[in-house]
Amino acid sequence: MRYLFLTGLLLSTLGLANAQTATRLNFTVKADSIKAHVQPTMYGIFFEDINMAADGGVYAELVKNRSFEFNTNLMGWAEQRKDGGNGTVSVVDRKTERPENPHYLTLNVSTPKGYYGLSNEGFGGMGIRKGEMYNFSVFARQHVGSKISLLLELHDSTGAVIGKTTLTPQGTEWKRYHATIRANTTTPKARLYVWAAKKGSIDLDMISLFPTHTWKNRPGGLRADLVQKLYDLKPGFLRFPGGCIVEGRDLANRYQWKKTIGDIDKRENIMNRWNVEFEKRRTPDYYQTFGLGFMEYFMLAEDIGAEPLPILNCGMACQYNTGQLVPLNQIDPYIQDALDLIEFANGSADTKWGKLRIALGHPKPFNLKMMGVGNEQWGEQYIERWKVFEKALKDKYPQIQLISSAGPDPSGDKFDYLNATLRGFKADILDEHYYRNPDWFFKSVTRYDNYDRK
Repeated sequence: MRYLFLTGLLLSTLGLANAQTATRLNFTVKADSIKAHVQPTMYGIFFEDINMAADGGVYAELVKNRSFEFNTNLMGWAEQRKDGGNGTVSVVDRKTERPENPHYLTLNVSTPKGYYGLSNEGFGGMGIRKGEMYNFSVFARQHVGSKISLLLELHDSTGAVIGKTTLTPQGTEWKRYHATIRANTTTPKARLYVWAAKKGSIDLDMISLFPTHTWKNRPGGLRADLVQKLYDLKPGFLRFPGGCIVEGRDLANRYQWKKTIGDIDKRENIMNRWNVEFEKRRTPDYYQTFGLGFMEYFMLAEDIGAEPLPILNCGMACQYNTGQLVPLNQIDPYIQDALDLIEFANGSADTKWGKLRIALGHPKPFNLKMMGVGNEQWGEQYIERWKVFEKALKDKYPQIQLISSAGPDPSGDKFDYLNATLRGFKADILDEHYYRNPDWFFKSVTRYDNYDRK
């Protein structure tokens, strides 16, 4: 079924390209002539956090850099003043106290009248719809003696106010506050303004804005329109959390699933590798907040009727970048992450990680059946690590099918070595994870016709 899926993509590409040359391609589909039964799990979705697919994409958060953890702490934010208001803003580092969320903001208002604050640009602007409600939230605490009130506004691209509300945090201890803004205009390029009034100082963290209407109306959830499109594909599987971000440019920048679950303000932000991947096309505002984390991915797969297919790092960073390796005698934590993930997905309340899943609101197991060992790795170093993973996982969970990398090419030395070696080991499933232009896929449409169906 993979070749059918790729052909579908190819035809769309050819249709666009040939529209410019007025060349027509005619195809005859014999829909009543069934050649083979195709398993549902042969057609699915590969989620890749690239081109703002998660933050700024299917994750419905509208605020960029909501917890001030980007390398430039105020990236996405701009100081604002009106009606004679003035003040200063500072970013406080509390790394010792909160290493997973070390920064928060202090607004110091120096004038008794007017407003001083910040605006947030969102991800290329905030898409706002007329009549819809938007949920604002913030962690805040007043400084001793301060009674600052917050004015929250949405502005369109002309600066006109298209929705507003007020909020007055109370007390000198951190607390999460909520407010709702109704939009009176539809615009694709809105900004959020957070104004502080009255002289004094206030601390702010996790400044957030979500549409009330998310997928299944889950607070802080996913975009309903985009998830509906995924649902309509009727996918057999959902592969997550991506490809190259699993590996990381280096191992310190790899995806670690345990840091993406639990309290939203305790999920450690990291740079997305596509931030610096292309020298002439840097994207310095591309980070991962992990608001879309492994719990959300599992729930998304369940919602759209797809088998969850998580991919885990096998002790290798991206081989196109640093190619860092974990020595085999130090790989146990990586294997334990894989074992613990299966327990998190399928375990009962009697297990550590199953109990955590239940505490996070999902008593029913996710019935995980498949897991990827590495992304698009190759070479003997991959096979060395694959064998250690395969033994440990199969010893404890023999029913879990492992997805193994056949490398980044459809032929040649890398492919031939992995294809022969993994078939020799009777690997469950091989991922032919290659890169070629559309013409290659068109010419290779019969590639899988003679593959062993087992």
